[in-house]
Amino acid sequence: MTAIAEGRPRLRHATLSQLESLGQSIANIAPTLTPALNVTVVLKLAGVGSWFAYLIATVGMMFVAANIGALARRHPQSGSYFIYVGRTFGPFAGAMSGWSMIAAYLFTAVAATLAFTIFFGNVLQSIGLGALTPPAWLLMVVYVGIVWLAGYRDIQLSSRLALVLEAISIGVIVLITAVVVTRHGSVVDDRQLDIARLPMGGVMSSLAFAVFGFVGFESAATLAKETRDPAVAVPRAIMISAAGVGVFFTVMTYLMVLGMGGETAALAASGAPFADLTAKVGLRWVAGIVYASALISSFACALACVNSASRLLFSMGRYQFFHGALGAVHARHSTPHIAVTLCCAFTLAAALAVLPIGVLDAFGLTGTFATLGFLVVYLLVCLVAPIDLKRAGVLLPRQAVVAIIGALLVGFVIFGAVYPVPPYPYNLLIYLFALYMAGGAAWFGFLKLRRPDALAAIEHDLEM
Repeated sequence: MTAIAEGRPRLRHATLSQLESLGQSIANIAPTLTPALNVTVVLKLAGVGSWFAYLIATVGMMFVAANIGALARRHPQSGSYFIYVGRTFGPFAGAMSGWSMIAAYLFTAVAATLAFTIFFGNVLQSIGLGALTPPAWLLMVVYVGIVWLAGYRDIQLSSRLALVLEAISIGVIVLITAVVVTRHGSVVDDRQLDIARLPMGGVMSSLAFAVFGFVGFESAATLAKETRDPAVAVPRAIMISAAGVGVFFTVMTYLMVLGMGGETAALAASGAPFADLTAKVGLRWVAGIVYASALISSFACALACVNSASRLLFSMGRYQFFHGALGAVHARHSTPHIAVTLCCAFTLAAALAVLPIGVLDAFGLTGTFATLGFLVVYLLVCLVAPIDLKRAGVLLPRQAVVAIIGALLVGFVIFGAVYPVPPYPYNLLIYLFALYMAGGAAWFGFLKLRRPDALAAIEHDLEM
């Protein structure tokens, strides 16, 4: 390819199995974080209809997953969204989608880093050692350092580690929930199952944050070059992860409300909702286990985010949209080590920068900012997929319908995220995100003026 220098070390091809590819997406979602913390926002808005909000979000994400899968099958390359969008809408749109997705992954890693400090304190508090909780900044430095080491050395090792850690944490959550439900004596909750009486206004308002629980399900696509048989493995991983975690979120939310006897306000106001649930049925001692599992999940999430963001930076670096050093590959580990290091440095710096506003507030703000980045790319993918398939002469009517429905659903969620106008400081996020995207557009304009040869080469490669 003309824009990519020849003779340099390359990413290690075809090392990840189907299961490891799935592990990348599952870990990036970090399913355990939803019952452990994220669910409180949805419960506050949707109450007993929270499970229904997650069900609707699951359906929506399945449509998005189908469109991403169609593109991943045709373009199994590192950089994924930069390539998907750029080959249809041109280099500018491709660069903006990559720019948006980098923010999405990195700010999710920041949110996971902040969540780690919350869960670490919860674990120590549960065993009576809360006074020994280290300073948040120190926890962050150690945490990001371990993430960097895992991402720097071996993508196969880090993907396997992420999958194993997430499987353990989900297993613990499911086991404890089963005990809670058994003590409750029934899985039938008339209030939650009476669809006609669910607070539909709250359900609709909560959809944007419900989608936040899913973001990252598509990240297997960023590792396509390092996956065996990516045209099959990547689309399958994306679809399975979206459907699997959607069922998990829906069922877990229903059972948490059931176990609390419908006391959604208590869960919504809690900084440790799952601990409150276990305390409700006399199992307060297991709270430490739950939040130890959440610690594991947050690590797996941050590692998966760094893996994904670094592959986007790697691809855009090799296309000269960023400095060419980001396209470097470690001679021994076959990882984009400079991109991994930059991602970890940004994650730590950003987490430390927002720490003074309070960990919980910082978690919500960085998570919401990340969601905006994901939603923009999800919308672009739904628009690109049918055009790309039509150009290839393989578009089927059902694929066109899936694309239209996916675009409408994502558009609805984006609209819900900005209207009604959210309270301060969340109302500032849309402007900050717009400013961030404008910065990417300005950089593209600078390259067009100063390095038109590089952009011409990018356009040539994208059209191949």
